[in-house]
Amino acid sequence: MFSWLGTDDRRKKDPEVFATVSEGLKKLYKTKLLPLEECYKFHEFHSPALEDADFDNKPMVLLVGQYSTGKTSFIRYLLEQDFPGMRIGPEPTTDSFIAVMHGDTEGVVPGNALVVDPKKPFRKLNAFGNAFLNRFVCAQLPNPVLESISVIDTPGILSGEKQRISRDLTEDLSGYSRLRRCRYGGYDFAAVLEWFAERVDRIILLFDAHKLDISDEFSDVIKALKNHEDKIRVVLNKADQIETQQLMRVYGALMWSLGKIVNTPEVIRVYIGSFWSHPLLIPDNRKLFEAEEQDLFKDIQSLPRNAALRKLNDLIKRARLAKVHAYIISSLKKEMPTVFGKDNKKKELIASLGDIYVRIEREHQISPGDFPNLKRMQDQLQSQDLTKFPPLKGKLLEAVDDMLTNDIAGLMVLVRQEENLRPNAAVKGGAFTNTLNGPFGYGYGEGAGEGIDEAEWVVARDKPAYDEIFYTLSPVNGKVTGANVKREMVKSKLPNTVLGKIWKLADIDKDGLLDDEEFALANHLIKVKLEGHELPAELPAHLIPPSKRKLVE
Repeated sequence: MFSWLGTDDRRKKDPEVFATVSEGLKKLYKTKLLPLEECYKFHEFHSPALEDADFDNKPMVLLVGQYSTGKTSFIRYLLEQDFPGMRIGPEPTTDSFIAVMHGDTEGVVPGNALVVDPKKPFRKLNAFGNAFLNRFVCAQLPNPVLESISVIDTPGILSGEKQRISRDLTEDLSGYSRLRRCRYGGYDFAAVLEWFAERVDRIILLFDAHKLDISDEFSDVIKALKNHEDKIRVVLNKADQIETQQLMRVYGALMWSLGKIVNTPEVIRVYIGSFWSHPLLIPDNRKLFEAEEQDLFKDIQSLPRNAALRKLNDLIKRARLAKVHAYIISSLKKEMPTVFGKDNKKKELIASLGDIYVRIEREHQISPGDFPNLKRMQDQLQSQDLTKFPPLKGKLLEAVDDMLTNDIAGLMVLVRQEENLRPNAAVKGGAFTNTLNGPFGYGYGEGAGEGIDEAEWVVARDKPAYDEIFYTLSPVNGKVTGANVKREMVKSKLPNTVLGKIWKLADIDKDGLLDDEEFALANHLIKVKLEGHELPAELPAHLIPPSKRKLVE
């Protein structure tokens, strides 16, 4: 059991004891952050209140992309089996949000039943009404991958001509949000995505290498994910369908397009590959695809281990936004007259909301990035009675400040302790298992793994050439000194740190000298590194010279 004690007087009298980080987060949210949110109507402006299931649920991965980019095929590729309600085709086949989750038996739970289940983290989606719930289902199945994570499939976003036609059909509606509501059957698609973005651990944007145009609709969706850029990863799918030269251009064009939409100083990580089980159409980039797939899988596999830290991070972001919201609401209340001219003053305050932001930023030393979207906030204030807003309540803000300053620091210790107790927590099963081991694992038989299945020592192939160099280095009693070897090894132009590691691996008997076999091994490892492979942390058994194998047994 984990526990930590705070430092203020209240905690000294009534110390907090938590079994898990999740329990601590729930307690802190309910006692310190939720009262501030309820007082200043945070849930009406930003996000519904959190529930226990939001802190207890498994890590979730949200897939977003234009139609026919392979979102559903991607899920099937991870699971290595079909899931209930799955449909795959070149046309927009997925018209619903599908939560793919673990269950003892296969089945589909409709949205209206799903949002009343207290064990599922979807109860607050009830606010989006039947128009959304009729297009929201949970596909349950017993799959080992889903024991660690859940995956959310989303409707394919229209692009190109389909998007233009959709607009023509809805020209009687004003504004993009109206179009969006019509397109997705009467619910706010971007708002639903924002709801999921706050609660998921990873957001994967899928692009088709053949359809790289980012439609206005998809662009707006990406912008709706603002403030969650740390969760976003990009997959350039179906990359096996284009030649290497085209792939380079497509990758560059994608990065350029994303740079205009995602306004971050860092470059978003883009994984290139073909994420389905069909043969590669153009196999030239097979090694690249395998390396990219392994990197993406490692990122997804790390989610269970980092889940508690992600929830803690999201709570901090929510608390900062709630504080700023309280400052905004109380400032508006302070400026409102008590008797006459309320309507005109309201219009004036909403119009000058940007100036109020600047003043709050200056008075309370708040980062501009912590403020909500100005235009959206102005729209929401139109329907509010500003005279009924509460004034600034210092005790509520002090409680949140205490949580951020003291309690969160204590929970960080618990996060690390929990991580250390389950160091091997990772997604297992499905595609995550079959590619890690055996002859078809990434890098098997290459680099330092070359010759792993051969009876003959792989270094022996080139040993005659290495021997010619060896005997020019003036060996004494069949061995050459480090100084002589160094003059030869530095010709590779590898850094001294790398050459030092190679020397350590090659000097098997640790006598500070190299015989002809050890010298050949050193040159083999230099070759491995120059070909772009990583050096092993320890020398694999198949690389140990036959005459030295008894020394390491």
